[in-house]
Amino acid sequence: MASPIGHPAFRAATYVPWVPVFRWVGIAASALALGTLFATPPDAPVKKTDAFLTAETTGLLSIEATECFDDPEYDPMADDRVVVYIPCEEGADNQAYGFVYAPEGTFDRTAVATFAAARCGQAFDKLWRGASAEGLDFYPVLPTAETWADGDRVAMCVVYRPTGRLPGSVLPLAGR
Repeated sequence: MASPIGHPAFRAATYVPWVPVFRWVGIAASALALGTLFATPPDAPVKKTDAFLTAETTGLLSIEATECFDDPEYDPMADDRVVVYIPCEEGADNQAYGFVYAPEGTFDRTAVATFAAARCGQAFDKLWRGASAEGLDFYPVLPTAETWADGDRVAMCVVYRPTGRLPGSVLPLAGR
């Protein structure tokens, strides 16, 4: 006996031309859904505070005003988080724009942080006015109790972009 599947009447009755269309729509929808599982959202803006770095962060003391550097990364050779100088033209995470000197006295981290934030903020507002400040923020790098005991009273003022790397030096040109 012949198979009913081979009979022309059976094939004509069961063939539905739009089934392949639904199959491809289903495959496309599945691929799209899977793609959203692996898509990474854009990075949220980063807020760096006076706790982000300290004077004891390896490599930080070699950074001078106007120089750029990347956020610290673990270095197995140093067995520590290390800050690395980067030429500003190459783009970097941060740029030092000045130093402020805390008054003598016993180390009070809260007082030093308040002092440094205020002074670095004043310098930031003086350097970046209006539209030139858009997309930029600052944070102070504080001495620690240990570096304070050694006579360190210096806080570094650092500018950065919360949404990503600096494209180059962001310091305004003199005379502007």
